[in-house]
Amino acid sequence: MSKNRLPRHIAIGIAAGVLVGWLCHHFAADAKSAKDIAAYFSMVTDIFLRLIKMIIAPLVFATLVGGIASLGSSRSVGRIGTRAMAWFISASLISLLIGMLLVNLFQPGTGMNLHLSQGAVASQVVNTGDFSLKVFVSHVFPRSIAEAMANNEILQIVVFSLFFGFALAGLKQAGFTRITSLVDELAKVMFKITDYVMAFAPIGVFAAIASAITTEGLGLLLDYGKLIAEFYLGIALLWVVLFGAGYLFLGRSVFTLGKLIKEPILLAFSTASSESAYPKTMEALEKFGAPKRVSSFVLPLGYSFNLDGSMMYQAFAIMFIAQAYNIELSFTQQLLILLTLMVTSKGMAGVARASVVVVAATLPMFNLPEAGLLLIIGIDQFLDMARTATNVVGNSIATAVVAHAEQAHESEEERDELPGVQPVALARTPATTV
Repeated sequence: MSKNRLPRHIAIGIAAGVLVGWLCHHFAADAKSAKDIAAYFSMVTDIFLRLIKMIIAPLVFATLVGGIASLGSSRSVGRIGTRAMAWFISASLISLLIGMLLVNLFQPGTGMNLHLSQGAVASQVVNTGDFSLKVFVSHVFPRSIAEAMANNEILQIVVFSLFFGFALAGLKQAGFTRITSLVDELAKVMFKITDYVMAFAPIGVFAAIASAITTEGLGLLLDYGKLIAEFYLGIALLWVVLFGAGYLFLGRSVFTLGKLIKEPILLAFSTASSESAYPKTMEALEKFGAPKRVSSFVLPLGYSFNLDGSMMYQAFAIMFIAQAYNIELSFTQQLLILLTLMVTSKGMAGVARASVVVVAATLPMFNLPEAGLLLIIGIDQFLDMARTATNVVGNSIATAVVAHAEQAHESEEERDELPGVQPVALARTPATTV
């Protein structure tokens, strides 16, 4: 399938999924029949996502190890990592602030006038028992690289790849280059496999949308239309902020980046899976001009620590639940919630339905009703699509900015090493235009 046609086919798959899902929901005999029909669509989606997950672990390993080996020194890795984490923390804080401001402005939960009950609680929806700082920190370090790859634990793969990459860089300096070449060839093979898998993307997208609509119907979108519309407005505003921040560092070429990541954004939005967009995001960053040694290091980190859309979702969800139960939260309490989410959200990597789990774990900390989580579970699929696409946007811009800063630093070092050469003003986007 032509790469230029793929975004168009994905868009057609989304539209067809909505139409077919509505028809199936409308003509289904009852809710059970609708779920049975949706299960067949989900089977197709699961197959596509399994194919995606099949390539994620070796792709992350090959690109990250190759990138570290080409960086050569731990000082370079430390510099890039520091810049990346500074961007991640800043972006997370801005995302939470925008979410808090909008949900206080629009008050989407006001008027529901729900009462506290001892009925259904969040534990019936998600399991938060294993979500803690202690578990997260120990979970970062793999017991076995085979286990980490089998479970697609990206952060654990990153940790192992860091050790492997540094060791390979040390051997490379001693003239040992065979494994380096092998790793680079492995990355090329995985990108080729990615092209094959992506040919099935429109079918997987169609099935994902059809499954969600078949089960929930379009009526759910109307019932929660206010919350969904305001959340999507917040997402749009966050995109403006992210691209604005990117413009400060990249100039007009940030819009070129936006065009290049259109395909992974569509994939992430339609499948609600960041993993499905990872290979295409790497490819788009390479076309943009970001060096592989930088993008292959920053992007996997971003998948664990830079989830801008998820951060906004958490702020919206918690404040919506408080408003629905007529619980007043002071400015100080909201600030504490914001700071809590800043910390707890960094443990999302490797947790199933991570954003929902973070919300469920945070609610009891502030004596908010856990049963309120049931209010948003039904529409979580539609919110998840937007927050996942936003995570792709945020990580793409973050990686491009860090790559730009690293290229500028390298150019400055090269000038300093050449005696008698006068400094030349750097272009705003060196080596980052298509």
